[in-house]
Amino acid sequence: MSGQGKLFVVATPIGNLQDFTFRAVETLKNVHCVFAEDTRTSKKLINHYDIDTKLYSYHDHSSDKEIARVLDILNDNKDVALISDAGTPTISDPGYSLIRECISEGIDIVPIPGASALTTAVSASGLPSDAFTFIGFLPAKKGRQKKISSLENIDTTIVLFESPHRLMKTLIQLKEALGERPVVVARELTKLYEEIIRGNFNSIIEFFESKKIKGELVIIIGKNHDKIYF
Repeated sequence: MSGQGKLFVVATPIGNLQDFTFRAVETLKNVHCVFAEDTRTSKKLINHYDIDTKLYSYHDHSSDKEIARVLDILNDNKDVALISDAGTPTISDPGYSLIRECISEGIDIVPIPGASALTTAVSASGLPSDAFTFIGFLPAKKGRQKKISSLENIDTTIVLFESPHRLMKTLIQLKEALGERPVVVARELTKLYEEIIRGNFNSIIEFFESKKIKGELVIIIGKNHDKIYF
């Protein structure tokens, strides 16, 4: 009976291609194959570091059949890497179901740490980071208002991801539910047009309402406390 390979969960840059670790490069070069959220996006990274490992697709809508394909490779004693378009897999990115199946089959999961928009934004926000609550993306429709209302009872810094076309709607809804708060919005982190805007809901909404918003965003909300406002 053959042994089992390992599943390497590899963090990739969130924008700047230089934010890729030596260990991550070596891992992608040495595994049997790499499963990526979007092979077209990951191809840029792969080519930049002269990695010629086979690249396959694994995303949010991957079926049980596709998960079984990964497991077959691992059970054939071949190592596999999982990457997302940017940042750390499974942090609001695909991978949870695959990792659960690997665990159930006794396959080793090896994390290769690196970039994450979550920790990058929090580290430079200027809001308390000794404890924070990560919400990820709010529901687009069903359950959205209930989720937003529930944030009022959270007693730590709150961190959310958001897309450009929903930013204004989200900021306005958050202000209505939470009242005035210190707020930071980080945009295009590590990229050429990186911005970290600090203020409160009113000033942040005013800043963005006249702008064409591009890039992925992180919203960080502090407690309503005099010492925390900017």
